Amino acid sequence: MSKKHFIELANLMRGQKPIPGSVRTDYADGRLAQWEADILGMADFCASQNSSFKRDRWLAYIAGECGPNGGSIKTQDKLSCAGH
Repeated sequence: MSKKHFIELANLMRGQKPIPGSVRTDYADGRLAQWEADILGMADFCASQNSSFKRDRWLAYIAGECGPNGGSIKTQDKLSCAGH
C-alpha cells in the first residue's frame, strides 16, 4: 500500500466515526469503542504492509490533530473534524 492509499483509508474512517448524541448513549458508546478498535487494527495492518507507514501520524490525522501529511490543519478541515 502507498501513502495515497493510507490517506484515503484514513479519510474513510474519519467519516465513519460515531457522533456522540446522535443515537442512544449506550449504543453510541459501544459503536465508538468498536470504531476505535477497528482504527488500531487497521493501523497494525497498514504497518505490516509498508515499513514506511507512520502510525502515529495516521492516527493523529484520523483524530483531527494534523493534516494528511502531518502538517497543520486547514480551517475547513478543522470545522469538519469538529463534527466527528
